[in-house]
Amino acid sequence: MSDGLPHPVASAEDTPGIRRAWGWLAHLSDGGTTPWRDWAGEAASRGRYVPGAQQLETLRRLNLRGAVPAALARRVLEASAPGRGRPDLELAGAVDRQPFGPPPVDPADLPDDELVRVAVSVLADLVVEAGGMAAWPGPGAAVPGVPHPHRLVGPAAVLGAVRRRLPQPRSRRYRLVGDPLLADPLREQLVARGRPPGGSGSRVLVLGDDAGSLVVDAWTHRTLTDGAPPWRDWLRSRARGRTLPGRVDVLRAARAWQDRVGRDRVHVVLDPALVPRLVGVPAVPPVTGRLSADAAELARRVGPVLGLLAVPERKQALVRTVLLPWLGDHDGPPLAVPPEHADWLQGTAERVRDALLRDGYAVHGDPDRLLPVERPGVSQPSDAGALELALRLLLEKTTP
Repeated sequence: MSDGLPHPVASAEDTPGIRRAWGWLAHLSDGGTTPWRDWAGEAASRGRYVPGAQQLETLRRLNLRGAVPAALARRVLEASAPGRGRPDLELAGAVDRQPFGPPPVDPADLPDDELVRVAVSVLADLVVEAGGMAAWPGPGAAVPGVPHPHRLVGPAAVLGAVRRRLPQPRSRRYRLVGDPLLADPLREQLVARGRPPGGSGSRVLVLGDDAGSLVVDAWTHRTLTDGAPPWRDWLRSRARGRTLPGRVDVLRAARAWQDRVGRDRVHVVLDPALVPRLVGVPAVPPVTGRLSADAAELARRVGPVLGLLAVPERKQALVRTVLLPWLGDHDGPPLAVPPEHADWLQGTAERVRDALLRDGYAVHGDPDRLLPVERPGVSQPSDAGALELALRLLLEKTTP
């Protein structure tokens, strides 16, 4: 018999499952590492919706690595997961499955790819914040190797200052082209030593390496600039073409420059250590933009997110001044072309070598250096490796 008084009605936003979810969130926010499937505690409900399973599991993985600053935990829980993938997912056992939309999940069952999406969203924000003025050097900005930058006015003054402070060997005008992961950092070194490229009568130096490294460098360069498909997908398309990628095809580059300046001024350089002598400067420290396999994959994933946060010019500055140094600080197995493409790589390298010699270009270094080289300890990109590196960087680069 009714007593005539109103009775509470069970709310879909305050059930044992919802309270369990809020309890797990509190546990993770306090640095806990218990998986969702093993969690039994509860906390007061603050509504049906808690952060997604991807964000919660990413935070748990961070907690497994050590103390997570509160600011980083908050960023992860509030992050959106960019790119192709599933929307934020609810926790299995916390809510009932709805007749529409993706089903709730156990976070431990999520593939690493889903967690990488969350991690790169936060990492891209950190890159933008760390870039600051470093991404936009201007008058008065610090220039490596140039003291007292506040006395300088612009690029001409910078180069003039460098020239005044360095001994000047006999200058040889040059252009440095070819493999961008070798040529770009080497060119920066030469400019810092008072040898900017260009000028009338320049000798064109086409920089190359073994065919496997050239292919890896072409993909890595795309990940850092225009964006690239996954490594294996991209590699299959290149192998079908039976040629080296355009940016690292030393034969194509040599012939293109021959049409512009003549064959006598085109030199193919297969050992970067030879470039300083050819330019007329003392030896410079060996520098490349090469990354480990997992670092290259993480760069591929972060790049598109940076493209949403910054205009193209600033994005490239952020990649060059922030992301690349961060990724380069972490050693790991290098990327290599897998064995199933060995025949294509060997045949292509031999054709390029023979054509260069047949065309009569000046070749500096052993022409056989173009042939593929077997290297122990190489790797292929993986979501697991990219996630591990992303989590490490998030902890290292977040200010407590």
